[in-house]
Amino acid sequence: MRSYDTLYIGGSWTPSSDDARIEVISPHTERVIATVPDCTPADMDRAVAAARAAADRSGWPTTSVAERLALLERLAVVYEQRLPEMAEVVSAEMGSPISFSQVGQAGAALVILRAMIAVGRSFEVTEQRSGMLNPTVTIRREPVGVVGAIVPWNVPQIVTMAKLAPALVAGCTVVLKCAPESPLDAFLLFEMLDEVGFPPGVVNLVPGGREVGAHLVRHPDVDKIAFTGSTAAGRAIAAVCGETLKRCSLELGGKSAAVVLDDADMSSLPVGLKFASMINSGQACTNQTRIFASRKRYAEVVEAVVTMLNTMKVGDPSDPATEIGPMVSERQQQRVEKYIALGQEEGAKLAFGGTGRPPGLSTGWYVRPTVFADATNEMRISQEEIFGPVLSVIPYADEEEAIALANASEYGLAASVWTSDTAHGAEVAARLRSGTVGINNYSAEFLAPFGGYKCSGIGREFGREGLEEYVELKTVFPSPPELSASPFR
Repeated sequence: MRSYDTLYIGGSWTPSSDDARIEVISPHTERVIATVPDCTPADMDRAVAAARAAADRSGWPTTSVAERLALLERLAVVYEQRLPEMAEVVSAEMGSPISFSQVGQAGAALVILRAMIAVGRSFEVTEQRSGMLNPTVTIRREPVGVVGAIVPWNVPQIVTMAKLAPALVAGCTVVLKCAPESPLDAFLLFEMLDEVGFPPGVVNLVPGGREVGAHLVRHPDVDKIAFTGSTAAGRAIAAVCGETLKRCSLELGGKSAAVVLDDADMSSLPVGLKFASMINSGQACTNQTRIFASRKRYAEVVEAVVTMLNTMKVGDPSDPATEIGPMVSERQQQRVEKYIALGQEEGAKLAFGGTGRPPGLSTGWYVRPTVFADATNEMRISQEEIFGPVLSVIPYADEEEAIALANASEYGLAASVWTSDTAHGAEVAARLRSGTVGINNYSAEFLAPFGGYKCSGIGREFGREGLEEYVELKTVFPSPPELSASPFR
């Protein structure tokens, strides 16, 4: 993997103000594979200043949507050419299996970019309405200004593109703070952005840890924070933004429920849950980690889930046959192991897996994929986000209890219903307090809004609703005759 010695600020690669370095460690070999600058608050100040200047004194916010989309379309071409390289970088830095990185990391980021380009083509900057007190009223959608985007380590390109693409379509400028565990993909993306030729200061990259992130959140020249990460961190960011009424959107944690009804097809359940519950080695906020099964078919569901995990290969993320890779860090490995031990202490039964290193893997931050049976919804393993390949199968008496148990969580990000009657599945989905619900599957849809209820976040990403998160609304009346409702004005 390539190391980097400079930051991207104000349209050029520039040295950091300090010699400190972030070591990127392979989760598979536990060895340093690259280094990047460990940025300081002074570096962040420079990046925000560049973004502020581009927002206030350049022509970027007033360029037409068509001009912005042309740059993003060029970025999509460049990104597609380097997609295999991006997938390899993500797998190397954070351990995602290469088969998933190609489709669900780099591949998904490209799809998100193209989806936002499609949304942008119908984006109405100005809209005319008939008023009650004025013959016509013009509604303007103007860029919110400087956006501080803070992304996590688990699906770094997906989250980056979910924030970067709509911000640029809207005419905002961006300061990206990538996670110290997985900064290399961000540097590769900024090489592409530099090649495309965005105006100076429109996009800026500052890697670093919590101190730098906190400095970005509190910076008075940042107009909006777009954050993805833990609910605990989201609460802290929301509190800071609330002090100054700074705009913020928060995509936070999940403890998602898969409700398996009695008429579900047990033969297809293992295939469906493989993607719904275990993507990215369990390190995804949408993973369906609480699996609800009726007492009537409980043993069958447990067997189906165990069969699923027993057939999934654990190992080297660069091996195309691997389906479950290592945890991103030793700290995360230890966290997951503690939850597995906790589940046993709470009285849940190990149906598969347990503590200890998977067979045949002497190095790497691996954990054994684990299924708990006889779990209750009140156990910590059923309520707290573990962020690893650990599933709990929870029994219910009837459908009403299944819905009540699924909703009995502080989270509400993702859910799924498994049934042979899809119309009835839709009825159950309507009663689940969750931002997205799949029927007989769980997958992403990048032209539709994504986000959570309750402690799973504030705001939405993807689709038209995701773009609206990056604009301010201005009402002008009466409407000047020269103002057009053209979406490309």
